[in-house]
Amino acid sequence: MELELVTLFALFGVALVAGFIDAIAGGGGLLTVPALLATGMPPALVLGTNKLQSSFGSFSATLFYARKGLLEWTMIWPAVICTFIGAVIGTLAVQTIDAAILERLLPFLLMVFACYFYFSPRVSDAESASRLTPMLFALLVGGGVGFYDGFFGPGTGSFFAIGFVALAGFGMARATAHTKLLNFTSNIASLLFFALGGKVVWSVGFCMALGQFVGARFGSKMVLKQGVKIIKPLLVTVSLLMSAKLVWSQYPELFAWI
Repeated sequence: MELELVTLFALFGVALVAGFIDAIAGGGGLLTVPALLATGMPPALVLGTNKLQSSFGSFSATLFYARKGLLEWTMIWPAVICTFIGAVIGTLAVQTIDAAILERLLPFLLMVFACYFYFSPRVSDAESASRLTPMLFALLVGGGVGFYDGFFGPGTGSFFAIGFVALAGFGMARATAHTKLLNFTSNIASLLFFALGGKVVWSVGFCMALGQFVGARFGSKMVLKQGVKIIKPLLVTVSLLMSAKLVWSQYPELFAWI
């Protein structure tokens, strides 16, 4: 699929902003998926191409956090493996299972998450005691959220973040760093199957990937400088925006009067 140069520059700019937001709070797909759909690209190609470009953003953020020593490899490697397996299973499952029920439930889950991020005293830069062993965390959060990302996707960063804060006892900066690693893992797993199915527009994906990589680097630096002061409001805002978007698409009867 060939796009005009000006369209590619526009997609690069969208990916740059999305990468910045994604590195802090997730939800960059709110920008990149509509932008790709606006080009006239078929939905299947949009999803595959979006996974390609978002993989570069999550990789950039993960690389930055790793170099700053924020990743605890001995604790997180089981979650990486479970996330990859879960994402593969989810990607296969979505081809045979109707996701309609999940689509209608998700906006309300995101509203609950937004309230948790806003009101919970555990959402801070302070560390607290872990409530799960690393292996149990890997199975429940890594495997479960990985499956969800392969199966559906929106709000994956919020799911991972709340898992690290509420169950692993991480402060927000460290939770964000580990969230990006697991995001990258699930992105790669899903991208593999999209690529095998020929559902990736590589030229567009790599153009946006450059924007994602740069934007994610700036976003990651902001996390280290501002910590919870920037992560918390962005997480709440992104969760509510995703919730509003999903309510709009899943419950059109609520807006029939408009």
